[in-house]
This record gives sequence, C-alpha cells and structure tokens, in this order.
Amino acid sequence: MTLIKSISGIRGTIGGKPQENLTPLDATQFAAAYAQWLRKRNSEEQNLRVVIGRDARPSGPLLQALVQNTLLAAGIDVIDLELATTPTVEMAVVRHKAQGGIILTASHNPVEWNALKLLDEQGEFIDAQAGAALLKMIEQANFSFAPVHELGQYQRHETALEEHIEAILALPYVRHEAIRKAGFKVAVDGVHSVGGLAIPALLEALGVEVERLYCEPTGQFPHNPEPLAAHLQDIMKTVPEKGCDLGVVVDPDVDRLAFITEEGAMFGEEYTLVAAADYLLKEQKGPLVSNLSSSRALRDLATQNGVAYHASAVGEVNVVARMKEVNALIGGEGNGGVILPDLHYGRDALVGVALVLSHLAEGRPKLSALKAQYPAYYMAKNKAQLTPGRDVDSLLDRVARENSHADINTEDGVKIDYADSWVHLRKSNTEPIIRIYTEARSAEEAERLASQFTRQLEAAAR
Repeated sequence: MTLIKSISGIRGTIGGKPQENLTPLDATQFAAAYAQWLRKRNSEEQNLRVVIGRDARPSGPLLQALVQNTLLAAGIDVIDLELATTPTVEMAVVRHKAQGGIILTASHNPVEWNALKLLDEQGEFIDAQAGAALLKMIEQANFSFAPVHELGQYQRHETALEEHIEAILALPYVRHEAIRKAGFKVAVDGVHSVGGLAIPALLEALGVEVERLYCEPTGQFPHNPEPLAAHLQDIMKTVPEKGCDLGVVVDPDVDRLAFITEEGAMFGEEYTLVAAADYLLKEQKGPLVSNLSSSRALRDLATQNGVAYHASAVGEVNVVARMKEVNALIGGEGNGGVILPDLHYGRDALVGVALVLSHLAEGRPKLSALKAQYPAYYMAKNKAQLTPGRDVDSLLDRVARENSHADINTEDGVKIDYADSWVHLRKSNTEPIIRIYTEARSAEEAERLASQFTRQLEAAAR
C-alpha cells in the first residue's frame, strides 16, 4: 500500500494507516492545506469558489465528501460536477470564475488507487512552487476553519459536460457537418469510468454511430486502465468484428487518448498528438510542443510544415509553460495527451477525438492509411535500479559527458539525440531508479539502446 505526496498533489491506495495510504485523515489534511493556500493566494477575495469533479472509482464518493466538506468548513464555496472528466473540470474552473479546482482521480492507476489533483484559477495544474508551499503547510498543520455563519456554500452543476462539448463544436476547424456526412461508426472503450459518458456524448453530438464497450460508469475497471495494447484486446477485436471505422480508448479521467484502426491494430498513443497536429497545421501554422520523452514524429511533422518545434521537461505543467512561452498552436505529451490552447491549456481526449475525426472526414483516408503517412518510430521503456542514496545527478552528468559527441539536452535528466534515435534518462521522484526511454527506427534498435544504457547505468552505479 502506498501514499505519495508530491508538488503535483497526493495519491495513494485506499485504506490502511494514515501517512502510509490515502486515508480520510490524509485527504482532509491535504484539502485543508489547499484551502489555506487559496486563502493566501486570494487575500483580497471574500467568496472563494472551488470546482470539484471525480472519475467513477468506488472510492470517489467517499473521498469527494471528505474533500468538499473540508473546503466548506474552511469557508470556501464548492461547485460540484459529480462524475466529470479532468478536462471538463479544468474548463469549468474558468467558466465559473472559480479560484481553483480539485479532480479526484488516479488517472490510469488501478482501482485501489485514488488522488487529489489540484488546479489554479486558470484551470491548470498548480506549479512546483505552489506544490512545495502546500507540502510545507501540511507539515506545519496550522489550519484554521470558518465560524458557523461563514461556512462555504454547496452547489451542484449538472451541465458541465454539455458545455465542454459545445465549446469543442464551436471551434471553427472542427468539421462537425463533414463528420456527420462521413457516417462514421466508432467503438468506445470507456473502462467503466467517466469516458463512457463523455466520449459517446461527444460522438453523438457529431452524428457518429457509437458501439459501446465498458461505458457504464461503475468504476470497476474491466482491464488495466492504462491504454496500452496489452490491455485492449477486447476493443481491438470489436472494431473489425462490428465493422467500425475506428476505436477510441481513454483512461479513467479522459486526459489520455488512444485510437484503434479499422483493422483492429493500435494506432499508437505517440501518434495521437501527431495526427491532431497534422490536421490543425492544414488550417493554420504555429509552433508545436511536446515533452522530451515524446516521439520524434512530432518534430518531423513540424519540419515538414516549416514551423518550429520545442521540447519541454516531462509533466503537463511543464508542457503548458513551454507552450505559453512560444505561443504554440498545439502541444501535449506522447502518452496520448492533446493540449489545444484555443480550447484550454490541459490534456483533453474529447478535443483530440474531434480533431482526428475532422482530419479523417476532410481527407477520407482510413485510420491505418493515415498512420502510414507518418514516419515509423518505435519506443522502448526500461529502468536502471540504483542503490538507495546514490547521487543520481552525478551519474547522469557522467553519462552526458560520455555522450558529448551527440546532441545533449539536460533540462530534465539527460536526453541524447542521435541521427536516427534518442535516449532519455530521468531519475524517479518516488523510487531509487533511473527511467530509460528510447526511440529508434526499429523496435529491435530501441530495445538494444534501452538494454545498453540500463547495463551502463547499473554498472556505473555499483
């Protein structure tokens, strides 16, 4: 059982002892610290508001009750979206002019996990400085709550998803009429969470026939909820059997998006952002951004279109910061996260679906044919085990020096770019390991690079 407190929030397994798991005491303490942080951040404001939404995990209602009542006790108003996707909550924070938001979801983690993800007034994840301040407040545990006549007010808001979809349909380059005329049939794996509500609702608004798979929001995940090929055999079988044009797969909070081709094959999470950016670049030009561990295919696309490509440190907050810095047209992460600034600065599977369907409706290729248009890259992921207490920074510095003949980026660990491949080495914040991501023109070369650097790091760490 596990509890992880970090600058990005708190997550852990439900049950067990406080400080070792995500218990009621841990949840309320973290919510109280967030309330205190909001008060300090908004010292001139009298009536503070926080938007709350959750995925369908069985622990969600309990955790939400604890968190929202802690906020009410701190004198902060709560706008409750109930079951809601992460991007829906992010957009609702701005729409309601709230001072913050909390999403109760452990994303792709198994059902025994849950988490509090914290947003600022822009509906974006709080940054490292804010996260560090929160952790300090928890250590000090010097909380203060409101007297009875100053308790926060509770409000339900039941149309957030409809507002989210309306905003997507209002984008000038979402070709809803072309999509409707194309007569698409799409299978959806909602992993028994909020994606089973949100993605079919979007597709039906676009005039798409929906084949539902695991779309009831019971929270009992029918398979490992991370949208990887090993977990998606059911929808990969369903798409060709039911004559679907493609399949859509999301994680429990709907910020990651993967597609299945009409043949029942993985389109590849790394290519979700590539396909969305490819379509958008046909409409307008602008810089593209992804993180250092994302596929080189996006950089290739930028080069082909004569626009700039920029890489950021791993993590949505870092991607968003770089996107704002360079005024990016679109960006995201290679795990299927699409960030469209015209909508909001957050990974959003719904807008990713709308962009890719517009792409297909305009050009009328099959999804497999669309994938064939992009350069073929293959990734491998590994990790090097370290002795606890090992100076990881000095180890990574050594690797950078030994590979100085290549293009080196040390913004987030060490990224080594070769002519036809790359290696990214990052230290874990939670385990004594170095994560090793590689990409090459063949699966064999990607695996060879991953094994080579794993052995090299483990030998150097002895």
